[in-house]
Amino acid sequence: MSARRGFLKAGLAGAAAAAVGGAPATAPAADAAVPAPAGWQFLRPSEVAFVEALADHMVPADALSPSGTAIGIPVYIDRALAGGWGQGEGLYLQGPFQAGSPNQGYQLPLTPAQLFRAGTEAVQAHCLQAHGAPFETLQPPAREALLLGLIAGRIELAVPAATYFGQLHQLVTEGLFADPIYGGNRDKAGWKLVGFPGVVQTHRKHIVEFRNRPFEARPLSMADLA
Repeated sequence: MSARRGFLKAGLAGAAAAAVGGAPATAPAADAAVPAPAGWQFLRPSEVAFVEALADHMVPADALSPSGTAIGIPVYIDRALAGGWGQGEGLYLQGPFQAGSPNQGYQLPLTPAQLFRAGTEAVQAHCLQAHGAPFETLQPPAREALLLGLIAGRIELAVPAATYFGQLHQLVTEGLFADPIYGGNRDKAGWKLVGFPGVVQTHRKHIVEFRNRPFEARPLSMADLA
């Protein structure tokens, strides 16, 4: 797996081509300056540095899209953790808690925000012990090795490492592809990456006309329709 292309974009070039009938992805413009969010709602300064490094490693700037930070993924993660999902609305957290099988879903006595905070603190502690530096200062190969270690269970944390990484992967993926109204997918970069038309699904009339031919739609977001 190439650290340059990241966890998420390693296979998206082919998906993008398939989504538009084999047309090559169009190179985006260079990254614009990232506007400062209107205050971080959950993330601490040290966590912002970690999340920005994580987002840019998993979604690096290249010919397919701007960087994860430029797309707004850290803002999406912050808002998600500060909101009802992150605070555990709808989760049963009274216990007793026992180890469950994978098909039983989330089994921890922690809200998603608490899992993120505990896991991130443990990851940073591991980085300081193993490398003498926090995650955001590591070179891409070291970051890649750490993330793969979490997936494989080679790195032990104070929380289940695979569950913690699964949450990180979910948040970064959502920040890349969710509607821009939630803070990520700025300028619909994620949708343009895979040829997704947005919230309006009115392209049935094009199925016959563009069968086996490239079809490019200007993606529309919820804000566009407001």
